[in-house]
Amino acid sequence: MPVVRSVNVGRSQPAEWAEVGATSMEKLPVAEPVTVGAEGIVTDSQTDRRHHGGREQAVYVFAREDLDLWGSRLGVTLRDGQFAENLTTEGIDVNAALVGEQWRIGTVLLEVCSVRTPCNDFKNWMGVSGYDNARWVKRFTAEGRPGPYLRVLEEGQIQAGDEIVVVHRPDHDITVSTLFKALTTDRSLLPSLLGIERLGDKPRAVAEKYAATH
Repeated sequence: MPVVRSVNVGRSQPAEWAEVGATSMEKLPVAEPVTVGAEGIVTDSQTDRRHHGGREQAVYVFAREDLDLWGSRLGVTLRDGQFAENLTTEGIDVNAALVGEQWRIGTVLLEVCSVRTPCNDFKNWMGVSGYDNARWVKRFTAEGRPGPYLRVLEEGQIQAGDEIVVVHRPDHDITVSTLFKALTTDRSLLPSLLGIERLGDKPRAVAEKYAATH
C-alpha cells in the first residue's frame, strides 16, 4: 500500500549561499496532521516565491526509494525531507505518475502538474548539509527522477501514515520523468506536452515557446 512516510515542513532562515539570501530548504518531519491550503502546507515556508510555491507548486513530493538510491551513491543515509520535499512517499513510483494524475491523501485531493528542476540553491544545500555536491545539478538531472509538484484540488489535512490513493489517471503517456526530460535533456519532446489539459502553466509556456520557434 503506498503511503506518506513523512510530512516535512520548514521555516525561512538566512543563508548567504541562497540566491535571495534566505532559504526554507531545511524541511523536517512533523508527527501531527497538517492543513493543506491552495498554495501548500500552511505551516511550511516557501522563501523564494519567484521559483517556488504558488498553486502549481503547492506540494513537492519525493520518494523514499529515490532518497535511498541517492544515499547509496553518496555513501550515506539521507533523512526524510533532505531534498526539501513536503511529502516523502513509500510504495509508489512518483516519477511514473502521469501529468494530471490525481491522488487522494487524507482529506486532500492533489494533482500532478509540474516537476522540480534542480538549481544552484539545491546544490549548495547539499553541500552545507555535508554531502558531495560536485556537479550536483548535472547528476540529479541525468537521473531523470525529480519528483512531482502537485496542485491542490481539494483542501484538507494530511499526516504521516496516510494512504496514497490514485483516483484518476489521464489518457496519455506523459509521466513525471518524461516531463522532466522534455524540460531539461530532450527538448524535442516539448511539443508532446501541449495536448495535456492539466499541465502546469510554467512547463506549458516553455513548450509553447519551443513549438513557436521550431
